[in-house]
Amino acid sequence: MEFDYTTITAKSFDKAVQSVQEEIAKAGMRVLYVHDVQKTLGEKGLEREPFKIIEFCNAKFANEFLNKDIKLGLCLPCKINVYVKDGPASALASAGKQTFISGMRPIILPQFFPETDLGGRPEEIDQIIQNIINNAK
Repeated sequence: MEFDYTTITAKSFDKAVQSVQEEIAKAGMRVLYVHDVQKTLGEKGLEREPFKIIEFCNAKFANEFLNKDIKLGLCLPCKINVYVKDGPASALASAGKQTFISGMRPIILPQFFPETDLGGRPEEIDQIIQNIINNAK
């Protein structure tokens, strides 16, 4: 079972960030905050390729999880990362800087909280996150 779901997009970094935010809204969720990691680290004199962490939530799902186990708050809100890094070479393109969209897969939550019955919600939310990423790319 993979911890993350990651894809490469042909979109520019800024366009990918915008697309992810739009797809989050279409999925009935709310963007809470966008962390500009490149900017934050740059303020400390550290260089980083473009990297943003988009935090988002669905209040109903969050409340349901917190009612099951308050420690699930450690995994909230959901996050999707958009970043630039060297990508793999393929038959169609040479290696070079590429934009990636990556999200944590909620299906791993039962591994961290084995005593908590989360029902089918992790799978449901996992599919929503994959759809957001796929539609944004």
